Amino acid sequence: MKFHYEFPIKKINQPLSHHHTILLIGSCFTENIGQLLKANHFNVLENPHGILFNPISVADAVEMYIDQEKMQDNQLFCLNETWHSWRHHSKFSGLTTQETIEHINASTLEAHQFLQNTHSIFITLGSAWVYELSELAINPDNRVVAANNHKAPANWFNKKLLSAAETKERLQQMLNKLFAFNAHLQVIFTISPVRHLREGVIENNRSKAVLIQAVHDLVNDADQLYYFPSYELVIDDLRDYRFYAEDLVHPNYHATKYVWEKLVESCFHPETQELMKQIQEINLAYQHKPFNPETELHKAFLKKYAKITTDLMDNHPELNLSVELTYFRTGLKH
Repeated sequence: MKFHYEFPIKKINQPLSHHHTILLIGSCFTENIGQLLKANHFNVLENPHGILFNPISVADAVEMYIDQEKMQDNQLFCLNETWHSWRHHSKFSGLTTQETIEHINASTLEAHQFLQNTHSIFITLGSAWVYELSELAINPDNRVVAANNHKAPANWFNKKLLSAAETKERLQQMLNKLFAFNAHLQVIFTISPVRHLREGVIENNRSKAVLIQAVHDLVNDADQLYYFPSYELVIDDLRDYRFYAEDLVHPNYHATKYVWEKLVESCFHPETQELMKQIQEINLAYQHKPFNPETELHKAFLKKYAKITTDLMDNHPELNLSVELTYFRTGLKH
């Protein structure tokens, strides 16, 4: 008896390996995948603007990295004794303009430099609903769409659902600029399975439909673009509230791990998949908490994994397991 519907996933044209650098940008589901990539020791840069949900803000952010655009003090606004940018997540907000600008510009510079040699960029779109700034909003940067509401009054915004055509056009502009900047880049689109129920159930489904249509129109026209079905895996394959957190909005640990496993199968080189199993073994050894660290048995355990880690780094110079190796070696000295 089958309790969920599995469907085939097209393999990516350029499978990922530890030799590749990966930029991730988009919704909160991006950060779930980013943490798993980091745990497997991939070279990753994650959400240099913070979490972004709508395609307009994502495209603006990517173009900001390409142009290495620097923010100025007069582009910020003050609300609730904190300085904010309409382009950025509130994690960049600060108590002074200097603090905020330095944080933003340092992140932009890091993203610009990283993107120059990036192999693949993951773009996870969350919602086609955008919040345009009204005439009542403090808006020194003359932004149209806010990337984050920063807990501003509701009358500062006008809610709008993008059309598939608008979404495709804005993303295509971004892609044209991306490929002019880095011609060898591979772009992996996915739609977040996080349900935006605050918009309403019907409104959430309309939004996801817009994103899916726009992204598939783009992917069908270019070999450098790939669609990974995160949304479909949770909504159509697992299809059960058991796989959501208590809020019934966010996929839980088990759903995220399932999507991750499918991502690895479809997007990672077979040799890399085998290497990830060895890394996982080292991760488990690193996380192991001995009952008595002074025993000879535990020291033999540390010696074993110090050698395994050293051999793995010797055979794969692209891997940096120095933290784990230091832990194993330091334990042997006590």
